Amino acid sequence: MKEDAILVVDDEKGQREILKTILANQGYEVSTSPNGMEALRLFKETPFDVVLTDLKMPGWDGLELLRNILKEKTPVSVVIMTAHGTINSAVEAMKFGAFDYLVKPFEMDELLVVAKKAVEKTHLLKENTFLREQLEERFSIDGIVGKSGMMWEVFKILKKVCATNSTVLIYGESGTGKELIAKAIHYNSPRRDKPFMTINCAAIPETLLESELFGYEKGAFTGANARKIGLFEAAGGGTLFLDEIAELPFALQAKLLRALQEREMRRLGGKDNIKIDVRIIAATNKRLEDEIKKGRFREDLFYRLNVLALKLPALRDRPEDIPLLLDHFIKKHTGTLNKKITGVAKDAMEILLKHNWPGNVRQLESTIERAILLADDGEDIDAKLLPADITRQAFQGSRLDFDIPYGGISFEELEKELIIKAMEKTGFVIAKAAQLLGMSYKTLQYRLNKFSIQKGAGSVAKGLSYTPNKALDTLNEAEKEKI
Repeated sequence: MKEDAILVVDDEKGQREILKTILANQGYEVSTSPNGMEALRLFKETPFDVVLTDLKMPGWDGLELLRNILKEKTPVSVVIMTAHGTINSAVEAMKFGAFDYLVKPFEMDELLVVAKKAVEKTHLLKENTFLREQLEERFSIDGIVGKSGMMWEVFKILKKVCATNSTVLIYGESGTGKELIAKAIHYNSPRRDKPFMTINCAAIPETLLESELFGYEKGAFTGANARKIGLFEAAGGGTLFLDEIAELPFALQAKLLRALQEREMRRLGGKDNIKIDVRIIAATNKRLEDEIKKGRFREDLFYRLNVLALKLPALRDRPEDIPLLLDHFIKKHTGTLNKKITGVAKDAMEILLKHNWPGNVRQLESTIERAILLADDGEDIDAKLLPADITRQAFQGSRLDFDIPYGGISFEELEKELIIKAMEKTGFVIAKAAQLLGMSYKTLQYRLNKFSIQKGAGSVAKGLSYTPNKALDTLNEAEKEKI
């Protein structure tokens, strides 16, 4: 496949040549096709990063081409070109998997912005496909999703640590997937056929925690009517995952340290030491160095556990992974709940990307599971299906940043302020700003001229200006109407 390759599909030769010239001048490798069947043949021979196709064409229309291209299972972004009267069909195309659509007539700047984003999306899809292929060779645990730089570092460390028996200390906020990572390490290690045992040190009372870890003999204390095997013995030959290790009582830390150093332990009430063969993976959402300074964690135990430290990033620090996680959770829960969900609508995606996610990946998954439960079959997950607290945070501070003065305000000034803000928000693309404001393209053009809004160096406060794009002035009027 050529790098940054775009296939333009349109039954009108003049339109194809105009688009090819514009895109080629930006450095893209551009090929053209007059119809859908020919386009599919070209795509099968040499897959493209982006397919830019007209919606209405003789024979196969854009939707039919989209369906057949997606059957190839090759990373690609399909952009639909449509007239105002067929916008609903373009929206339907997005539900079937199109990346975006352009409403004719569109400006050259708008075309280039969409093309750039489409190419970037395909690159992301390629990287994710490569990552999944690499992970499938080494990891059998589902749910490890991410292509951000931070997650790449996690994956690289995982590949190195799985083949060893070294103790691993996993750092990460609640909900970042510490237990998932621990399972990935175990099930892709030489110990995979042995038990994986887990205990949350914060969830069990101190009086019971010792017996859970080390077990006890019959008669060791009141109620000990039979011998109990502890987790150290139960995990023999396998892995013991100590979650929330920072909450382990200080007195019990000494016994854990001895077990790790001597590779042996003694049941409560027992007389004999028992040899143990177990790999320890510990996890915490606290800095153990800080806990040591506060006298709540033993320094010698810290060094015993901290053979290899692995830091899991918070979800807010890797927002580029959210679309991948959404895709993963939708596939996971639509299968479990027997629902058919087509994807995530643009309004919901914007909200999900803006949210801070204090509960991290766990919170995101529960949000998507809830949305799938509430959604109807065949429906996108849109903003109305998201919890109110999430949508409320996304729209905080979205109001206009001025108040009505006691002397009043003119509606013309208010209208001008709204138009300026819409132009800023859409990157000065008139078609998108018009859609945001709920007015036609020509109406917005008239108001831009009326208020003398021209793209300049100022901000809203300084009276931002906007100048319509002149890049297509070399084309005749008939050619412009086609774009």
